[in-house]
Amino acid sequence: MFSGEPRNRDELIEELRSAQTNGLLSVNTLTMVEGAIKVTELSVDDVMVPRAQIVMLAAESPLPDILAAVVESGHSRFPVHGEDKDEILGILLAKDLLKYFGAAEHFDIRAIMRPAVLIPESMRLNVLLEEFRLSRNHMALVVNEYGGVAGLITIEDVLEEIVGEIDDEHDDGEEPELMHEQPGGDWLVSALTPIEDFNEQAGADFSDEEYDTVGGMVTSEFGHLPEVGEEVSIGDYLFHVTEADDRRVQAFRVVKQ
Repeated sequence: MFSGEPRNRDELIEELRSAQTNGLLSVNTLTMVEGAIKVTELSVDDVMVPRAQIVMLAAESPLPDILAAVVESGHSRFPVHGEDKDEILGILLAKDLLKYFGAAEHFDIRAIMRPAVLIPESMRLNVLLEEFRLSRNHMALVVNEYGGVAGLITIEDVLEEIVGEIDDEHDDGEEPELMHEQPGGDWLVSALTPIEDFNEQAGADFSDEEYDTVGGMVTSEFGHLPEVGEEVSIGDYLFHVTEADDRRVQAFRVVKQ
């Protein structure tokens, strides 16, 4: 009882947050460590892409239809099914279609399919991540207790639970609006807002030499990961936390004092 060592997950998190407050861990490092711990408590069905959102290809589809589906979705891997979508025959990699440009008459989807990995909904994410690493697979089909396809999960889905959202070249390229001015003159500000952008829109002059984003600057000022409702004054501005979880602060209401 008096050893000072954490005895459960909550105490371990508190120790890590204390280490971050004391400067032993950066906010980003703490976020990833907490994410890694969280992954051990999640199962595949918590984060999988549901069946209705999976882009599947029918094995009997002609090459033009397959190419159209690949181009429209922007994905790199596709489950291939037989007579129905529960009969998974394999995985098609978009790059394997390149050899058939100008030689469509030789196209045979079964000749280029990769084996499909099937996993249960209850599998823990940390176990799946280790299987992905050892097998070098990047995608698995999730099956329910009746053997039907329930969803799909990729290695990116698992890693995002640890490091946060990962954008790629196929994600929506439209930049989200990070700051919203309110009628009373206040601002709703995403924690991801670059300090330079905040200065320009709010007329502030915060330095961005040490931190790139408003979230990093404000979290440093708190000295800990703040919770919803906490607030802190920096210069002429009051930052009130409006959105946060146990891994990161997400948004503020900002008032010029």
